[in-house]
Amino acid sequence: MSLHITDQFDGGNIRVLDASDTDAIRLEIRKDNKSDFYQWFYFRVTGARHQDLTLILENAAGAAYLDGWTDYQACASYDRENWFRIDTDYVADRGLILRHTPERDTIWFAYFAPYPMERHQDLIAWAQSQDRVRLEVLGESLDGQPLDLLTIGEPGDDKKTIWITARQHPGETMAEWWMEGFLARLLDRDDPVARVILDHAVFHIVPNMNPDGSKRGHLRTNAAGINLNREWDKATPDTSPEVYHVLNRMRETGMDLALDVHGDEALPYNFIAGGEGAPDFTEQQQELLDHYKAALEAITPDFQTEFGYDVDAPGEADLSICTNYLTQTFACLAMTLEMPFKDNADLPEPEQGWSPERCRKLGAANLDSMLALVDEI
Repeated sequence: MSLHITDQFDGGNIRVLDASDTDAIRLEIRKDNKSDFYQWFYFRVTGARHQDLTLILENAAGAAYLDGWTDYQACASYDRENWFRIDTDYVADRGLILRHTPERDTIWFAYFAPYPMERHQDLIAWAQSQDRVRLEVLGESLDGQPLDLLTIGEPGDDKKTIWITARQHPGETMAEWWMEGFLARLLDRDDPVARVILDHAVFHIVPNMNPDGSKRGHLRTNAAGINLNREWDKATPDTSPEVYHVLNRMRETGMDLALDVHGDEALPYNFIAGGEGAPDFTEQQQELLDHYKAALEAITPDFQTEFGYDVDAPGEADLSICTNYLTQTFACLAMTLEMPFKDNADLPEPEQGWSPERCRKLGAANLDSMLALVDEI
């Protein structure tokens, strides 16, 4: 059987340079459309059962985040449900080198466990079947895909408004895996935390902020090569309709808490970044931020507060970034939650690394943190 390599499917990304030698299969990662960003890869190999494969992603040295290759192991799967880590090395003058001997005829390789748009459709279909959920389309992406909003909970004058967004950067697929866990718990009628928090709050949830980039196999941008998380102070329907439509609805509802879910290429930890550098950031916002992080750290060993991003100096925050813009504009608690592409160094799991199931569990755990301070926001 001859070797066949393809990325022609939802979220796929690879370019084959030479597949004639299984000991040195030469590949490249495609750039995001109209952008120099690249790091996400996802492709299928058929015809290599029991063959020792060496796959070399030769342009890895030009990827967006070189620190992302340090101590990194690529993901592989035979069924696209169960993903495991494989031997991976980064050599600056050669590229990212993947080594594996497949046990089946076909195997998929990816930067992280993919979350294709078809699975997003399944998530939306399941969510709307719950009687507490209202589903609407806020607008369309540049490629014409719907921008889905889930509203959960009954409105009330004394209820808090919580917004949760994910996957502004489409290659950060862990963000939508996180959403699965969060939504599953929030919509579980037998979960006491979910029942109580829905008595106190209404949730507005956008599980995927960047459907075009997700389907195209982008790392960081939408169809026009725009980084959505640098558009919050200037979004337009022509270049960043995803942010434009979401922000318009946020202005209608207001907000008391916002959580934007991401993945970080370099840091092997789960952590939260706040909007401390926003010009009008207050002591009360700092107390709420500290409270939320402490609550989450007490709930799950997969979250920590020692490692994370440097805090912006007062008044120096970039207001084009979602968390900073929302902190300043709505005078609320706004946060960015980051998860690793690698493993969680504090609690490693060598076979799978940081995985979809662990993303789901972290998503579920955040509901406890929200309940812990819902009366304070």
